[in-house]
Amino acid sequence: MINITLPDGSRRPFEHPVTVAEVAASIGAGLAKAALGGKVDGKLVDASFRIENDASLEIVTDKHPDALDVLRHSTAHLLAQAVQRLFPGAQVTIGPVIDNGFYYDFAYERPFTPEDLPAIEAEMQKIVKEALPVTRSVKSRDEAVAFFKGLGEHYKAEIIESIPANEDLSLYTQGEFTDLCRGPHVPGTDKLRAFKLMKVAGAYWRGDSNNQMLSRIYGTAWLNDKDLKAYLTQLEEAEKRDHRKIARQLDLFHIQEEAPGLVFWHPKGWQLWQVVEQYMRRVYRASGYQEVRCPQILDVSLWKKSGHWDNYKENMFFTESEKRTYALKPMNCPGHVQVFNQGLHSYRDLPIRYGEFGACHRNEPSGALHGILRVRGFTQDDGHVFCTEDQIESEVTAFHRQALRVYADFGFSDVQIKIALRPDNRLGDDATWDKAENALRAALSACGVAWEELPGEGAFYGPKIEYHLKDAIGRTWQLGTMQVDFMMPGRLGAEYVDESSTKRHPVMLHRAIVGSMERFIGILVENHAGAFPAWLAPVQAVVMNITDAQADWAETVRKTLVNQGFRVQSDLRNEKIGYKIREHTLQKVPYLLVVGDREKENGMIAVRTRSGEDLGTLSVEDFLAKLREENGPVA
Repeated sequence: MINITLPDGSRRPFEHPVTVAEVAASIGAGLAKAALGGKVDGKLVDASFRIENDASLEIVTDKHPDALDVLRHSTAHLLAQAVQRLFPGAQVTIGPVIDNGFYYDFAYERPFTPEDLPAIEAEMQKIVKEALPVTRSVKSRDEAVAFFKGLGEHYKAEIIESIPANEDLSLYTQGEFTDLCRGPHVPGTDKLRAFKLMKVAGAYWRGDSNNQMLSRIYGTAWLNDKDLKAYLTQLEEAEKRDHRKIARQLDLFHIQEEAPGLVFWHPKGWQLWQVVEQYMRRVYRASGYQEVRCPQILDVSLWKKSGHWDNYKENMFFTESEKRTYALKPMNCPGHVQVFNQGLHSYRDLPIRYGEFGACHRNEPSGALHGILRVRGFTQDDGHVFCTEDQIESEVTAFHRQALRVYADFGFSDVQIKIALRPDNRLGDDATWDKAENALRAALSACGVAWEELPGEGAFYGPKIEYHLKDAIGRTWQLGTMQVDFMMPGRLGAEYVDESSTKRHPVMLHRAIVGSMERFIGILVENHAGAFPAWLAPVQAVVMNITDAQADWAETVRKTLVNQGFRVQSDLRNEKIGYKIREHTLQKVPYLLVVGDREKENGMIAVRTRSGEDLGTLSVEDFLAKLREENGPVA
């Protein structure tokens, strides 16, 4: 007798071993039809998986959180089968699931092109209609090598030859197509309905530029057509909002080949930067942080002590002078410890909070660079708190509340909280990591918030809270962090004197709210599609004259607004007013101020918004009051 425990706690007895599909059928025909797979004792398996002993079971349908991974993995195989049908001789290599979809790499006599995709997609739809059953078999490594060599799949055979000889391997077959895969997969190709091929790219075999270039085909797959359509619509909207495109349109910044991953900020872009930086500087001051400034390069001996040399050096830039090797700092934390170390501190001095808009450089791969969202040179709103263990919870709690206020001011209200836990490559022992991770959990519990845990994704020196923000079109961005570090203070000799006159190492909290200023500004550009709220806009208003007769009054208005601290320009060109209005509307300036003879005579301005709303004629003082009201976050 085998007892199967279902998620509601009920048990179903079976006389003999039973498959996931058979359990689903015993519950109901509808569930049997909807079953994509199962989760047996927490392990994701095929619907055909045989349960030999008592077990807990979840039936995976399209309502299950793991359903998308199963569908996407199976759709990758659907792609590979279609390619081999249309292009005999094409060899398949690897085809993993990625965010929002999948890809497969192929070796063929010519590179695939975007023009090939419609035919491949049509063949995939044909295979779906064939409703081919998907079956799993097991072979030894050597049997699998021989099998794929017999098919002419030399890349696949090479992958399998690198696997230990004593391992059995699972193969999945649908129709004439078979591939090596851990699975699980859907029971049949008819379960795969909502997908689209997106693009073609080149990829070196095993990521090595010395190897052959393969063709990589990317696709996306979803549970249903509605979700697929929503995703494609989001992509279209994201393309319109691409920060690089908007930066060219609004003249904010550029990047060029001579400085890969480094940003040239134009006047309006730098003005936007300054609004963000000065806002964050006020947050520093209000939260008790003292602003510091540390060197850009430090001798490698310091990076060896801090642990960066052993755990991060492949991401660092180095330089030499007078037979000494220096590193361009990838992080600000070791420098802040050096500031803390100048002088003796008592427990009464703690917590000590340092903040820095610190410029950092990291040797990111060129292929990973993406506008200002992924760069090699960036500035962080970086802060470090030196405190006692007893002060961790109150400091983390205060930071959490502060971070949420900042995000709300910038227009982000949907924030997800996650804790990234110990990675495999880390400093310290498990007891210390237990203490650090539990401190973060306790602080978030005190804030009354729910969080998700991310095993293995912490920094090498400590776990961290991550803040993930959802933007205007539903994309999620990871921004701020709060990290608990018991390691670095001791490695770099940071000490304070406790109540019993004993020297102790402080705890170091690493915190950032916006993170990389470059990345945050890129996110702001895309979130607002360049149409920033008035308090954030590089240019808040433009004053335009209708004829030369009002030029003096337009300049007077501009100077009055500028003298009150607002970012205002004038447009006195000899152009038609309609042309000026259109131009500055395209530049997404929040307010367009028009002055003609009547406005000049009455000391007024005609105010309209970039959306075309006519706010009527206002006095300069009334308009100033409106700007002040909208300038709340920076007032």
